[in-house]
Amino acid sequence: MTLVKTNSSLFPVIPRLFDDFFSSDVFDWMNNSLINTNYTLPAVNIKENGEGFAVEMAAPGMSKEDFKIELENETLTISAECKTENEVKEGERFTRREFNYQAFRRSFYLPKSTVDYDKIRAKYENGVLTIHIPKREEAKALPARQIAVQ
Repeated sequence: MTLVKTNSSLFPVIPRLFDDFFSSDVFDWMNNSLINTNYTLPAVNIKENGEGFAVEMAAPGMSKEDFKIELENETLTISAECKTENEVKEGERFTRREFNYQAFRRSFYLPKSTVDYDKIRAKYENGVLTIHIPKREEAKALPARQIAVQ
């Protein structure tokens, strides 16, 4: 299984770097511009055993409805979009507001010869998205056997 990181929203960060630098406290520009961007890729663990693969993606604060998982041309793509309320109630004044919109997209190559596409399943629990990807029977390792020498 091959991991291909994609983040189609990388370039909008550069103009924001300069916008935030000139409009905010000089000592806080790194926090506002780089760390707090809306374009992050969640951490992923990939496990393999004899039966298949498990992809675990850390995505706390989301709900299962935020995720979109697609399989197309041997590529499994996981994307999510999580919007937060930007409504400001009357009388509220923020000195710092860090809740924001988050989106990401991750892709994985899944060869037809190895993976049983019809049995892929996903579950989101306790901030972790887990995708179970079973191997095809013919791709599973055969048990070792002794061969007699004649």
